[in-house]
Amino acid sequence: MSYDTGVEQTLVLLKPDAVARGLVGRVLTRFEQALLKIVAAKMVWMDADLARHHYFDLEDRFGTAVYTAMAEFMESGPVIALVLEGVEAVACTRKIVGSTYPDQAEPGTIRGDFAHMSRAYANERGIAVANLVHASGNAEEAQREIEVWFAKDEIFEYPTAAERYLR
Repeated sequence: MSYDTGVEQTLVLLKPDAVARGLVGRVLTRFEQALLKIVAAKMVWMDADLARHHYFDLEDRFGTAVYTAMAEFMESGPVIALVLEGVEAVACTRKIVGSTYPDQAEPGTIRGDFAHMSRAYANERGIAVANLVHASGNAEEAQREIEVWFAKDEIFEYPTAAERYLR
């Protein structure tokens, strides 16, 4: 959701590789250090139906092989779904996450620091790129994805400690 103040919400998924590697805390820290507020969170083991709803257009854009590899990867272990809120949250989150392909991600980004797989490596093996995190690409995509993952009553409004002192 976008507000007149420039405050937005965005969806982030910590993918099965992030969970399995024990990077959840380190990844969450990056978002919180950037003043992004966690307003919703849950751990989910994706099934085929949820994968289809989340990646509804992936097959049309990149083909069946890419969709199948991604769905199998995302269904291979639990993911942690988050809604982050903050000033220009979508762009801020994408900057923190880094390039989709870890071998192209800048040092200092989540993918640049913790991921290692290239697109070529994944394509040669017919697997999804293990890149730790999904982040919505734009505000419209964020709104649609949040609705796929969270009911309205699962998203919380609360002041952070800093916000309490700003009022």
